[in-house]
Amino acid sequence: MASEPAAVLLATRSTHKAREIAAIIGARNRVRVLTLEEAGIPHSPDEDELERFDTFAGNAHAKAMFFARRSGIAVIADDSGLCVDALGGQPGIRSRRFCGRDDLHGDALDLANNNALLSRLAGVAAAARTAHYACAAAFVQPGRPPATALGSVSGFILEATAGDGGFGYDPLFFLPQLGCTFAQIDTAAKHRYSHRGRAFRAIAPLLARRAAIASGRG
Repeated sequence: MASEPAAVLLATRSTHKAREIAAIIGARNRVRVLTLEEAGIPHSPDEDELERFDTFAGNAHAKAMFFARRSGIAVIADDSGLCVDALGGQPGIRSRRFCGRDDLHGDALDLANNNALLSRLAGVAAAARTAHYACAAAFVQPGRPPATALGSVSGFILEATAGDGGFGYDPLFFLPQLGCTFAQIDTAAKHRYSHRGRAFRAIAPLLARRAAIASGRG
Protein backbone atom coordinates (compact mmCIF):
# COMPACT_ATOMS: atom_id res chain seq x y z
CA MET A 1 0.00 0.00 0.00
CA ALA A 2 1.31 3.45 -0.94
CA SER A 3 2.24 5.65 1.99
CA GLU A 4 0.48 8.92 2.65
CA PRO A 5 2.25 12.04 1.29
CA ALA A 6 4.39 13.87 3.83
CA ALA A 7 2.64 16.94 5.23
CA VAL A 8 4.13 20.42 5.26
CA LEU A 9 2.42 23.48 6.66
CA LEU A 10 2.04 26.53 4.42
CA ALA A 11 2.42 29.81 6.32
CA THR A 12 -0.14 31.98 4.55
CA ARG A 13 -3.77 32.92 4.97
CA SER A 14 -4.10 33.93 1.32
CA THR A 15 -6.32 31.45 -0.52
CA HIS A 16 -4.91 32.56 -3.89
CA LYS A 17 -1.33 32.00 -2.77
CA ALA A 18 -2.14 28.69 -1.07
CA ARG A 19 -3.71 27.37 -4.26
CA GLU A 20 -0.70 28.37 -6.36
CA ILE A 21 1.94 26.93 -4.03
CA ALA A 22 0.07 23.66 -3.53
CA ALA A 23 -0.14 23.25 -7.31
CA ILE A 24 3.56 24.03 -7.79
CA ILE A 25 5.00 21.63 -5.21
CA GLY A 26 2.24 19.22 -4.22
CA ALA A 27 1.68 15.89 -5.92
CA ARG A 28 4.88 15.60 -7.97
CA ASN A 29 6.99 15.81 -4.79
CA ARG A 30 4.77 13.51 -2.72
CA VAL A 31 4.02 16.40 -0.38
CA ARG A 32 0.65 17.33 1.08
CA VAL A 33 0.45 21.08 1.59
CA LEU A 34 -1.58 21.94 4.68
CA THR A 35 -3.12 25.38 5.05
CA LEU A 36 -3.19 27.06 8.45
CA GLU A 37 -6.95 26.53 8.53
CA GLU A 38 -6.63 22.82 7.77
CA ALA A 39 -4.06 22.52 10.54
CA GLY A 40 -6.41 24.25 12.97
CA ILE A 41 -4.08 27.16 13.69
CA PRO A 42 -6.14 30.22 14.59
CA HIS A 43 -5.13 33.73 13.64
CA SER A 44 -2.88 35.48 16.11
CA PRO A 45 -2.28 39.26 16.23
CA ASP A 46 1.45 38.46 16.22
CA GLU A 47 1.11 37.38 12.57
CA ASP A 48 0.49 40.96 11.54
CA GLU A 49 3.97 41.96 12.74
CA LEU A 50 5.97 39.24 10.97
CA GLU A 51 6.71 41.13 7.74
CA ARG A 52 8.94 43.71 9.42
CA PHE A 53 12.19 43.00 7.59
CA ASP A 54 13.57 44.90 4.61
CA THR A 55 14.03 41.86 2.35
CA PHE A 56 11.69 39.22 0.95
CA ALA A 57 13.99 36.50 2.34
CA GLY A 58 13.91 37.99 5.83
CA ASN A 59 10.12 38.12 5.86
CA ALA A 60 9.73 34.59 4.45
CA HIS A 61 12.11 33.18 7.05
CA ALA A 62 10.29 35.01 9.88
CA LYS A 63 6.94 33.59 8.82
CA ALA A 64 8.28 30.05 8.47
CA MET A 65 9.99 30.14 11.88
CA PHE A 66 6.92 31.61 13.59
CA PHE A 67 4.57 28.89 12.37
CA ALA A 68 7.14 26.14 12.90
CA ARG A 69 7.21 27.13 16.57
CA ARG A 70 3.42 27.20 16.75
CA SER A 71 2.87 23.91 14.95
CA GLY A 72 5.95 21.80 15.68
CA ILE A 73 6.02 20.52 12.08
CA ALA A 74 7.78 21.40 8.83
CA VAL A 75 6.73 24.74 7.36
CA ILE A 76 7.09 26.51 4.03
CA ALA A 77 6.52 30.23 3.61
CA ASP A 78 7.11 32.90 1.06
CA ASP A 79 7.28 36.64 0.72
CA SER A 80 6.91 38.17 -2.68
CA GLY A 81 6.18 41.41 -4.42
CA LEU A 82 6.48 43.68 -7.42
CA CYS A 83 9.52 45.91 -7.89
CA VAL A 84 9.08 48.77 -10.38
CA ASP A 85 12.23 50.46 -11.65
CA ALA A 86 10.66 53.88 -12.22
CA LEU A 87 9.55 53.87 -8.56
CA GLY A 88 12.96 52.96 -7.19
CA GLY A 89 11.95 49.34 -6.59
CA GLN A 90 8.59 50.09 -4.99
CA PRO A 91 6.19 48.67 -3.98
CA GLY A 92 8.66 45.87 -3.14
CA ILE A 93 8.12 44.42 0.32
CA ARG A 94 5.10 46.74 0.69
CA SER A 95 3.34 45.25 -2.33
CA ARG A 96 0.41 43.83 -0.36
CA ARG A 97 -0.40 47.17 1.27
CA PHE A 98 0.87 49.60 -1.36
CA CYS A 99 -2.42 51.49 -1.44
CA GLY A 100 -2.24 52.19 2.29
CA ARG A 101 -5.69 50.71 2.96
CA ASP A 102 -5.83 48.48 6.04
CA ASP A 103 -9.59 48.00 5.75
CA LEU A 104 -9.51 46.09 2.45
CA HIS A 105 -8.83 42.42 1.71
CA GLY A 106 -8.87 40.02 -1.23
CA ASP A 107 -10.00 41.32 -4.61
CA ALA A 108 -10.87 44.76 -3.21
CA LEU A 109 -7.33 45.20 -1.93
CA ASP A 110 -5.87 44.00 -5.25
CA LEU A 111 -7.95 46.58 -7.12
CA ALA A 112 -6.87 49.39 -4.80
CA ASN A 113 -3.21 48.40 -5.12
CA ASN A 114 -3.43 48.28 -8.91
CA ASN A 115 -5.08 51.69 -9.01
CA ALA A 116 -2.39 53.11 -6.71
CA LEU A 117 0.33 51.74 -8.97
CA LEU A 118 -1.27 53.16 -12.10
CA SER A 119 -1.59 56.54 -10.40
CA ARG A 120 2.09 56.57 -9.41
CA LEU A 121 3.14 55.65 -12.96
CA ALA A 122 0.92 58.16 -14.73
CA GLY A 123 2.92 59.85 -17.46
CA VAL A 124 5.77 57.33 -17.40
CA ALA A 125 6.61 56.15 -20.93
CA ALA A 126 5.97 52.53 -21.84
CA ALA A 127 9.67 51.76 -22.30
CA ALA A 128 10.42 53.06 -18.79
CA ARG A 129 7.77 50.94 -17.06
CA THR A 130 10.11 48.00 -16.47
CA ALA A 131 9.55 45.85 -13.40
CA HIS A 132 10.13 42.45 -11.92
CA TYR A 133 8.27 40.15 -9.60
CA ALA A 134 10.42 38.67 -6.82
CA CYS A 135 9.77 35.78 -4.45
CA ALA A 136 11.67 34.26 -1.54
CA ALA A 137 10.60 30.76 -0.44
CA ALA A 138 11.65 29.49 2.98
CA PHE A 139 11.57 25.92 4.34
CA VAL A 140 11.93 25.17 8.05
CA GLN A 141 11.80 21.69 9.56
CA PRO A 142 12.58 20.56 13.09
CA GLY A 143 16.22 19.69 13.71
CA ARG A 144 17.55 20.99 10.40
CA PRO A 145 18.94 24.34 9.20
CA PRO A 146 16.39 26.57 7.43
CA ALA A 147 16.61 26.90 3.65
CA THR A 148 15.70 29.82 1.40
CA ALA A 149 15.41 30.09 -2.40
CA LEU A 150 14.79 33.11 -4.62
CA GLY A 151 12.91 33.47 -7.88
CA SER A 152 12.18 36.40 -10.17
CA VAL A 153 10.65 37.26 -13.54
CA SER A 154 10.98 40.51 -15.50
CA GLY A 155 8.40 42.41 -17.50
CA PHE A 156 6.59 45.73 -17.93
CA ILE A 157 3.70 47.48 -16.22
CA LEU A 158 0.83 48.25 -18.58
CA GLU A 159 -1.21 51.45 -18.56
CA ALA A 160 -4.44 49.50 -17.98
CA THR A 161 -5.30 46.04 -16.66
CA ALA A 162 -5.61 43.11 -19.07
CA GLY A 163 -7.07 39.69 -18.23
CA ASP A 164 -9.19 38.39 -15.38
CA GLY A 165 -7.01 35.56 -14.07
CA GLY A 166 -4.32 35.52 -11.41
CA PHE A 167 -4.34 37.95 -8.51
CA GLY A 168 -2.44 40.91 -7.11
CA TYR A 169 -0.71 42.90 -9.82
CA ASP A 170 -1.03 40.12 -12.42
CA PRO A 171 -3.43 42.07 -14.71
CA LEU A 172 -0.81 44.84 -15.05
CA PHE A 173 2.33 42.70 -15.32
CA PHE A 174 3.15 42.12 -19.00
CA LEU A 175 5.63 39.43 -20.07
CA PRO A 176 7.29 40.29 -23.41
CA GLN A 177 8.23 36.66 -24.11
CA LEU A 178 4.57 35.64 -23.95
CA GLY A 179 2.99 38.83 -25.25
CA CYS A 180 0.43 38.95 -22.45
CA THR A 181 -0.04 39.53 -18.75
CA PHE A 182 0.02 36.96 -15.97
CA ALA A 183 -3.75 37.42 -15.79
CA GLN A 184 -4.13 36.26 -19.41
CA ILE A 185 -2.33 32.90 -19.24
CA ASP A 186 -3.43 29.57 -17.86
CA THR A 187 -2.35 28.28 -14.48
CA ALA A 188 0.27 25.87 -15.78
CA ALA A 189 1.97 28.55 -17.85
CA LYS A 190 1.98 30.97 -14.96
CA HIS A 191 3.64 28.40 -12.68
CA ARG A 192 6.27 27.75 -15.35
CA TYR A 193 7.28 31.40 -15.72
CA SER A 194 6.41 33.01 -12.39
CA HIS A 195 8.71 34.16 -9.63
CA ARG A 196 6.83 31.96 -7.16
CA GLY A 197 7.10 28.92 -9.39
CA ARG A 198 10.84 29.39 -9.76
CA ALA A 199 11.43 29.90 -6.03
CA PHE A 200 9.39 26.89 -4.94
CA ARG A 201 10.82 24.61 -7.61
CA ALA A 202 14.23 25.44 -6.13
CA ILE A 203 12.96 24.40 -2.68
CA ALA A 204 11.16 21.30 -3.99
CA PRO A 205 14.16 18.89 -3.81
CA LEU A 206 14.31 19.45 -0.05
CA LEU A 207 10.60 18.72 0.23
CA ALA A 208 10.98 15.59 -1.87
CA ARG A 209 13.83 14.47 0.37
CA ARG A 210 11.70 14.99 3.43
CA ALA A 211 8.88 13.00 1.82
CA ALA A 212 11.28 10.15 1.05
CA ILE A 213 12.48 10.06 4.66
CA ALA A 214 8.93 10.14 5.98
CA SER A 215 7.97 7.19 3.77
CA GLY A 216 11.07 5.18 4.65
CA ARG A 217 12.64 5.53 1.21
CA GLY A 218 15.34 8.04 2.23
